[in-house]
Amino acid sequence: MKVSAKKITTVDDYIASQEQHLQPMLQQIRGAIRTTVPKAEEVISYQVPCYKLNGMLAGFGVHKNGCSFYSMIPKLPASLAKDLQKVKYTASTLHFDPDEKLPVALIKKIIRIKQKANAVRASLKKIKKS
Repeated sequence: MKVSAKKITTVDDYIASQEQHLQPMLQQIRGAIRTTVPKAEEVISYQVPCYKLNGMLAGFGVHKNGCSFYSMIPKLPASLAKDLQKVKYTASTLHFDPDEKLPVALIKKIIRIKQKANAVRASLKKIKKS
């Protein structure tokens, strides 16, 4: 069932509003995020699903020909260069075609990197306030 863009207030609504052939991949990205960081808050931001824990953590959406994973890391670290060799990406976003196997382990690795960065930033803010 399609949901009007104006009525999208939940991740379930967002996924339901997308083309049916993209929905399994979107669910798989969502599952990777939720199992990696179960305490993250699920929100819709800029009309796409996002996850927050000590700040923005990650997000996902669709692009013209498939799905995207938004790492929320301005420039993916050089330490991931080997992992990214077989993945289409631009700056902080990974792009997937619906007929490709989703690199779930890579998505989880990126989420853990961002989670640690957010935790460090949150700790530094607490120290500054003290």
